[in-house]
Amino acid sequence: HEEFEEGCKASCNGPYDGKWSKTMVGYGPEDNHFVVELTYNYGIGEYRLGNDFLGITLVSSQAVSNAKKMGWPLKEVTSGVFETEAPGGYKFYLEDKEKLKQDPVWKVTLGVSNLQKSVSYWSGLLGMKIYEKDEEKQRALLGYADDQCKLELRAVGGAVDHGTAFGRVAFSCAKDELPSIEALMKKENQKILTPLVSLDTPGKATVQVVILADPDGHEVCFVGDEAFRELSQVDPNGDKLLDDAMAADNSDKWFAEHNMKKVSA
Repeated sequence: HEEFEEGCKASCNGPYDGKWSKTMVGYGPEDNHFVVELTYNYGIGEYRLGNDFLGITLVSSQAVSNAKKMGWPLKEVTSGVFETEAPGGYKFYLEDKEKLKQDPVWKVTLGVSNLQKSVSYWSGLLGMKIYEKDEEKQRALLGYADDQCKLELRAVGGAVDHGTAFGRVAFSCAKDELPSIEALMKKENQKILTPLVSLDTPGKATVQVVILADPDGHEVCFVGDEAFRELSQVDPNGDKLLDDAMAADNSDKWFAEHNMKKVSA
């Protein structure tokens, strides 16, 4: 967990300039697990969700059991697969099976407007392997390795709406590959949101990133692996840092005392 006084120059917290925090959450270290980066912009009360991010699927009977014990709403969408919703409205799909591998996070699903065009981008340009493709259901499953979290692309039957929330998919790779990724995108006339840049983290490693946008505007960040490994070390104090930050954030109380609502993004 980290706190920041101003916005990130690579828009890590979205198009917001104020104080924000990020919390990395996963089932294990980023070397061999999928990790979610949760960003919190102080003073923003809610975001309008679009149809760009369609959910995360976990293979975990433990997660299903936990949800039932907590009384968290579950809806069985197919046999043994339950849909649930995080407080901000984001969808999670919980498969009631023992995890098949070390990381229970099986796939992340993004909405696309043209399946073939998106598959060509993610596979043809970014080099992902196609694991499944279903023209009838207008979906495709891609990934970089058999034992890693997969990316599912699913057609939404129209334009992709990113709402006012914000997110991106990030991959680490050798930093020497970053210039060639950027050069390829320039050659293919693809959108580059952030040209190759170095990001400083006080007291930690300086990482190099290049940030792209796919045909539907989904942001794709490639991070130099060497510095990223140093930056992404598991912090043994992470839980305490988060607890302390939440305890210190009295913004809900302040807005209530002043009879005001946090703004909607």
